[in-house]
Amino acid sequence: MIGFLIQRILQALLVIIAMSIIVFLGVYAIGNPIDVMIDPASDQALREALIHRYGLDRPLIEQYFIFMNNMLHGDLGESFIYRLPVLSLIWSRFPATLELALTAMMIATCLGIPLGLWAGYKPDSLSARAIMAFSVLGFSVPTFWVGLLLIMMFAVELGWLPSGGRGPVTNVLGMPLSITSLEGWSYIILPAFNLALFKLGLLIRLTRAGTIEVMSSDYVRFARAQGLSESKVVGLHVLKNISIPIVTVFGLELGSTLAFAVVTETVFNWPGMGKLIIDSITVLDRPVMVAYLILVVFLFVVINLVVDLIYGQLDPRIRVKAAS
Repeated sequence: MIGFLIQRILQALLVIIAMSIIVFLGVYAIGNPIDVMIDPASDQALREALIHRYGLDRPLIEQYFIFMNNMLHGDLGESFIYRLPVLSLIWSRFPATLELALTAMMIATCLGIPLGLWAGYKPDSLSARAIMAFSVLGFSVPTFWVGLLLIMMFAVELGWLPSGGRGPVTNVLGMPLSITSLEGWSYIILPAFNLALFKLGLLIRLTRAGTIEVMSSDYVRFARAQGLSESKVVGLHVLKNISIPIVTVFGLELGSTLAFAVVTETVFNWPGMGKLIIDSITVLDRPVMVAYLILVVFLFVVINLVVDLIYGQLDPRIRVKAAS
């Protein structure tokens, strides 16, 4: 297991280094932020002073090594627009996106896996067909349109829930969270369900396909021949053997939810990282753009590393294969 862990950590470090180069070069090839920061009528002296202040007159390779050196010391630079350290700026928005993403994934998992199991266990039943029809909606209906419908129905017409924003927050271990109160839940439930809809449809279809495949296997027939109840057959044999693809999708979708919740955050005016990166792209705030994308890469690498370790626990053959 130690060799398996070391191998995955080395691979993760190589991915982070490679992606940092790609992200840095890609962002710095897009326009000149000085054109956005100053008045077009400003004189050349002011323009050159700002270029020198932010180190934009240095060679690109030198800028990259300066950035990497600062990043290793915990300094991701200062925002051109907000005049704040980038790390503190992103961290101020991260808790809102984190609780939204985790709530969405909790909804998708708690509903998607049981519904998918039932649809795979009774594939020809009317309820299973209804579940699959609902899962198709999760794939085909645009997120922004569903969000607007939810606002129109539950906020405007019925008046049950707020139309946007974030509820009152409470500091939990230094992190401001809104899910610690009922009022906070009233604000998060609509955007979380909107964000969870695609993941819910994906988990339903994935779980159903795995269940149908496993239910026809020999070890399920042997388990039934031994007299095990259907609940034990499904819980001990079916669910365990379809867990690896579910864990894979859960990890990838958690990463994508954290990184790309921008549509939902915009529709519901949720003050998370997605809105921050859109604003930064609009004004070419390079330090924020680079730091955000590096953070996204780091999150995906860490999540994939955790998923790989869970693989090793679920299926020891993966550890043996990696070690060999």
